[in-house]
Order: sequence, then structure tokens, then C-alpha cells
Amino acid sequence: MAVKLRLVRVGKKKQPTYRVVAADARAPRNGRFIEILGTYEPRQEPSVIKIDNDRAVHWLKVGAQPTERVAKLLKISGAWELHTGEATEAVAPAAPAKKSAKQLARETEAAEATAEKASATEEAPAADETKEAGE
Repeated sequence: MAVKLRLVRVGKKKQPTYRVVAADARAPRNGRFIEILGTYEPRQEPSVIKIDNDRAVHWLKVGAQPTERVAKLLKISGAWELHTGEATEAVAPAAPAKKSAKQLARETEAAEATAEKASATEEAPAADETKEAGE
């Protein structure tokens, strides 16, 4: 029996969370599995990865093949390094969250207001100096 380490989708509609499982390669995606190894929650900020590294390494040692996504998750959790014994590249930080148009508008308004205050404070002493020079 060929064993794969793969994701099983759980959760509500449009709010997926995944289980990392060891399953027979012939079984359907959300079908029968052998063992749950962990969870992956991509909608959290930052995404949450909880994997039992000891069990994942066990399955890798007995020949289970991870899918591409599970292989990436195993590298992030450190299980892949335990299995192969070689250090993996540093994981790139997640991209910053995108800001809504309202947030961008608020930030630009705040920046303009501070710029106006700064320019007003710079102009006021200059006006006082010209009055003093004229007297």
C-alpha cells in the first residue's frame, strides 16, 4: 500500500482549515486516512501550523511520500530537517497583510495633517523674524 502525507480539508464553507494526514494514496481527498499528524490553518494571520514531528518523521522513514504543500509545511515545522538531517533554507517571512482602501485613506490623511502642522510651525517663526527685522 502506497502511503501519502497530504491535506484533508475541514471547516466551514469559504473558511478552510486542513488536517495533515497519512493516507492510502488511492483513497479520496476527504476519505479514509490512517493517522492525523497535525493541522494547518491558512486563514489565521500568520497561518498556524501544528504538526507532530515525531510521527511525521516516522511516516517519512517508512516510505510515505508527502505532497508538495505538505513537504513545505514539514520544512517549516522542522520535521523535514529531522528526517533528512540537512538544514533547510530559512523560510521567507509572510507578505504583509494588504490594507483596505479606507485604511490607506486614513493613513494618507494623517500623514498630510502632520505635514501641515510641521510646515505651519516652521512658517510661523519665519513670519515673526520678518516683523522684528522691519521694526
